[in-house]
Amino acid sequence: MASAYISMGEAHRRITDFLNRFSDAVSSQDAKSLCLIFSISSNSSFLLSLSDALITFQDASRVMRQADRYSQYADILLPLFRALQSYRLKNLVESYQAFEKAANAFTQEFRNWESAWALEALYVIAYETRILAERADRELASNGKTPEKLKGAGSFLMKVFGVLAGKGSKRVGALYVTCQLFKIYFKLGTVHLCKSVTRSIETARIFDFEEFPLRDKVTYMYYTGRLEVYNENFSAADHKLSYALSHCNPQKERNIRMILKYLIPVKLSIGILPKTSLLEKYNLTEYNNIVLALRRGDLRLLRCALQEHEDQFLRSGVYLVLEKLELQVYQRLLKKIYIIQKQKDQNKAHQIKLDLIVRALKWLEIDMDVDEVECIMSILIYKNFVKGYFAHKSKVVVLSKQDPFPRLTGKAVNS
Repeated sequence: MASAYISMGEAHRRITDFLNRFSDAVSSQDAKSLCLIFSISSNSSFLLSLSDALITFQDASRVMRQADRYSQYADILLPLFRALQSYRLKNLVESYQAFEKAANAFTQEFRNWESAWALEALYVIAYETRILAERADRELASNGKTPEKLKGAGSFLMKVFGVLAGKGSKRVGALYVTCQLFKIYFKLGTVHLCKSVTRSIETARIFDFEEFPLRDKVTYMYYTGRLEVYNENFSAADHKLSYALSHCNPQKERNIRMILKYLIPVKLSIGILPKTSLLEKYNLTEYNNIVLALRRGDLRLLRCALQEHEDQFLRSGVYLVLEKLELQVYQRLLKKIYIIQKQKDQNKAHQIKLDLIVRALKWLEIDMDVDEVECIMSILIYKNFVKGYFAHKSKVVVLSKQDPFPRLTGKAVNS
């Protein structure tokens, strides 16, 4: 969008008005006004009109030098002006670079202020730093250059984290900045960098997790839950993602869907199947056939579902988790065979010939020989999906007469 023509006098008036707003906001500790001033990506009419004035006037530093109340904040305001002007002209790399300088100068001021009155403004700065860096990287990539600004934003936000990770009221802001760092690391594929921040949050004595705002706790638990999924710590992932789900605003359906996208594979891995109504409500129908395969013991259906949604599951990072559900499907298939045998002859129900399992798999159009099935049965017994032992000579699985199919323990997902 092209900037509108305005007179030099009008441009001067708008710049002076902005300087007064900033100065008044700081002197009266008005964090809300500061939030508006730093929200570059919001495209607010207030900031757009200022950007037009800066493009027309060209020498805003001259206006600033007219009064000490402006010039004392020159390190913040001059680069902020450049960031606004560049953003308006769609020069996103220049806009990010200038904004980071303004943000750095503001953070130094914030460090010197005794109270945490400007914490909300610092949140906006952290958010804008990430958003502007992402847009700058897209511009660099489109010009055939190496995207590097988001990585730089991560380094800057680590400094901001350091400012907040002290004693006093400012420390409650550390979790918001941590969540912005998580978003950066996940986007860059450098999730290993999360570890140093989570260690500080979870082990440093200065932090009390319950002190943090609920919004930030939900986001933190969502991202650390995802980390636990990657590390296959399903018990910890279940705890963290369940916390995020139960404390998430029920009106925020998109956020609930994002949490469930990871919580459902975790629940499936510990033997809890979600209701179809839950999958339909949050448009997670890619899990429908996976759940059905687990209910039926249908290995073919599981493999087809994984193949159909392979790209989606790989992007989410849950494909390997879902692939490991095969053992549960084998367990369910074996249980079905056991139930059918029990109906025919109760005394011999616990003895299942491998050849019978081979035939059941063949009916599902899966070709396996007896040796392959023997190997799978051994894994099921070893991993405690099945209680019993293997009679190698007679090629028979002998199931325990008490609780041959142990239940996987876990809590259901509430809809």
